[in-house]
Amino acid sequence: MANGSEVVHGYPHLGTVRAAITALYRRLTREGLHAYATSVAPADVSFADGDDLHLGAQRVAHALVQQLRLPDARMIVSFREMTHAAGVELAAGPEYFVELNDRFRTHRRDIGAALAHEITHVLLHRLGLGFPGTRDNEILTDTVTTYLGAGWLLLDAYREDGATSQKLGYLTPEEFGYVLAKRALVFGEDPSPWFTSAQAYAAYTDGREVALHDGRQPPLTAAGWAGRHRYAKDRRHAQDHPGAATGLPYAFEGGGPDAALRVSFPCPTCHQRIRIPVRGRVRARCGLCRTVLECDT
Repeated sequence: MANGSEVVHGYPHLGTVRAAITALYRRLTREGLHAYATSVAPADVSFADGDDLHLGAQRVAHALVQQLRLPDARMIVSFREMTHAAGVELAAGPEYFVELNDRFRTHRRDIGAALAHEITHVLLHRLGLGFPGTRDNEILTDTVTTYLGAGWLLLDAYREDGATSQKLGYLTPEEFGYVLAKRALVFGEDPSPWFTSAQAYAAYTDGREVALHDGRQPPLTAAGWAGRHRYAKDRRHAQDHPGAATGLPYAFEGGGPDAALRVSFPCPTCHQRIRIPVRGRVRARCGLCRTVLECDT
């Protein structure tokens, strides 16, 4: 929880975020992910100053349990002084104990954001999905929270002005925006009306541009002139120098006089790598998320 300290911006964790999206598709499958096509509604996680602290926290926790499709999971929410925003006790259930930082007693609008991250820890524990190392595992948790329709709360908790700043979660604001945009492109859902923070909206639009750029990379036909020109140059070089690296997301395999040239590149939806023969215009289907891609190889 960054509270008053400098907020990190940009995309320092983008590789791990993309790996998390791939891991989520592998664990839940495309069909399983479509059960999360609708995000948690703002009305279900709103928290007015006049609401009872503990009853309100339990109500919001219940809404997030339902959003994350957790069966028979009862969250017991308490508050205490602590360094981090929140913590959860991971056990067999059916009850889970979530502790929130005491500051949320007076910052109640952000209780849903803190709970969303911790309840996703419970989901990942039940799914047996995790990354090695605390840092990468927390990035996985933020990514999954956002991709499954509860993470817009974490981005909306980001506020920054000349004197103060607040951010929840391990992703940067722009990385949260990126994952939200990836989700929006798959499910056709626009989260922008839900933001109460102007800074959160700006971070979402920044992340959305990066997400859209994923779909404009060669060999996709949506790539721009400069990308296609560079791709054609790299393709000629790969044919004459098999195994040469491009330094770009796509890579060539084979080549030379005796081997057909193939190109591999990340799926713009799930980031699983796709390998197809180099033979001009082709249509490819990602084997993981089943996205159909128009390519000019």
